[in-house]
Amino acid sequence: MANGFHEKLVDASIDKVWDLVSDLEKWAALVPGYMEHTIISDAESEWKFKVDAGLFKKKIHAKVEIKEWIKPNKVSFTLTGLNEKFSGSGSFEASRLSTYETIVRGKLSIRPDSSVGKLITPIIERMVPDMTRELTNNVSDEIERLYSHNL
Repeated sequence: MANGFHEKLVDASIDKVWDLVSDLEKWAALVPGYMEHTIISDAESEWKFKVDAGLFKKKIHAKVEIKEWIKPNKVSFTLTGLNEKFSGSGSFEASRLSTYETIVRGKLSIRPDSSVGKLITPIIERMVPDMTRELTNNVSDEIERLYSHNL
C-alpha cells in the first residue's frame, strides 16, 4: 500500500476550512489530473482524473464514498477503482492554531488490487505522496484564495 501525508498552514479560520472541505463541489476540481466528477448522493460520487507517472499514463474512474463528516475538522473517504482494480482511503483534517490560522492535513492511501499489483506498486508508491501534497496544497491555496482574512 502506498501512503501520502502533507500538512500546510492556512491563513483562514477552521470554520472557513470546513466551508470548503465539507462541500465536494468546491474541491473536486482541485484533485491532480481532474477531468470530471458526478455527485450521486451526499456521501457518494464518481470522479475521473488522469494519472501521469512518466511512462505510466492512465485515465482513472473511481468511486469516492464519504465515511465521516466531523464538523469542523475532518472529512474521511474511501476510494474504489471502477476501471482499474484499486482501493484506498483518505482524509482532510484541520486543527485550529488561532482565530485565523489553521493547519490542514491531507492523507491518502492506495492499494492495487490486481494480479499486476506487484509490478505497479513501485510506481504507485512514488505517485501517492506527490498526489497527496499537490491535493493538500491545492485545497489550502483555494481556502486562502476564498477566505483569507488578509485579503
